[in-house]
Amino acid sequence: MKPLSTLHILLCSFICCIFSSTAMAQNKPAYNQYILNNYILNPAISGIENYTDVKLSYRNQWQQIDGAPTTTYFSAHGALGKKDFNTSATSFAPQGYNARGAAYWDEYTAADPHHGIGIMAVNDRSGYINRWSVAASYAYHKPIGVKTTLAGGFSAGVSSVNINTSKINWGSLDPNDPVVGYSNGALKKLVPELAAGLFIYSDKYFAGISVLNIVPAKVKLTNQDKYGYWYSPNYFFTAGYRMQLSEEVSLLPSVMLQYWQPQLLGAHFNAKLQYKDLLWIGGSYRYADILGGYSAMAGIYVGNAFNISYAYEMASASRMRTYAGNTHELMIGFTIGNNYGSSCPTNIW
Repeated sequence: MKPLSTLHILLCSFICCIFSSTAMAQNKPAYNQYILNNYILNPAISGIENYTDVKLSYRNQWQQIDGAPTTTYFSAHGALGKKDFNTSATSFAPQGYNARGAAYWDEYTAADPHHGIGIMAVNDRSGYINRWSVAASYAYHKPIGVKTTLAGGFSAGVSSVNINTSKINWGSLDPNDPVVGYSNGALKKLVPELAAGLFIYSDKYFAGISVLNIVPAKVKLTNQDKYGYWYSPNYFFTAGYRMQLSEEVSLLPSVMLQYWQPQLLGAHFNAKLQYKDLLWIGGSYRYADILGGYSAMAGIYVGNAFNISYAYEMASASRMRTYAGNTHELMIGFTIGNNYGSSCPTNIW
């Protein structure tokens, strides 16, 4: 094989790898704290709470690698015309009321039928590649039992991929090489962003299925059609169960399975220990071959309007820890229109 051809193949492989960024060789960025904001994976969660839930998140992955992936997102979603099960539309929860306490869950009933809407914007950077997406969502929530609600939703938007090839020093490579021949400036591609999902939740458990990137699309990386990157459907399954250890402490184990054709990409196993509606600690293990890892997480709720959480991730493979470093993720949340004084989520814990 000629040296140029070898370099060509390696370069294409590298671009494809960094383009897949934080999501284990697939299109969607990965988040340690998706369990705290399942909305990023499932549009059916739009409007699940009694307030507008706003989240800002920043993820800095593999700190020892230049141009390593960084992901920033903003999300906001809320209910239309929803009322809490035990209050009026303008009342507040009693002072000292613990939304995580056993008494609350004993009295819990399913929400009345209602609509939810939301919006999400994501920016994902990896080396010379800059990807952003914006989508709006809608969901409908309907009780199917005394304490159980089923929601279905979808989202639609646009995703843009920008590869700034003008910043790459090609040196003395053959100008007829397909990579070099396609490198005059920035490569840009707009693709539709469509997703749909179902979500069922109650006082004891939740489970959801969703598909993102419903419409496949190809982003050409060279001037030859055979070199490119496919936006393929991403399938997610999430489930969790709440165990009340005492009046003030609850344990929330959960799992997330992720599938992208043609293989199972990975599984996340999580546990979250929460004290009242004030603070929590948690851990996570991600099974994904060389990109697997362990995470430690913690968060605190400040009053009924602000919350903050942090996750620290370490690769399970020693070579990844040595050469790539670790990952940090910070998320800040705001609750707008929180007329019931809820300090923490009560339906998507």
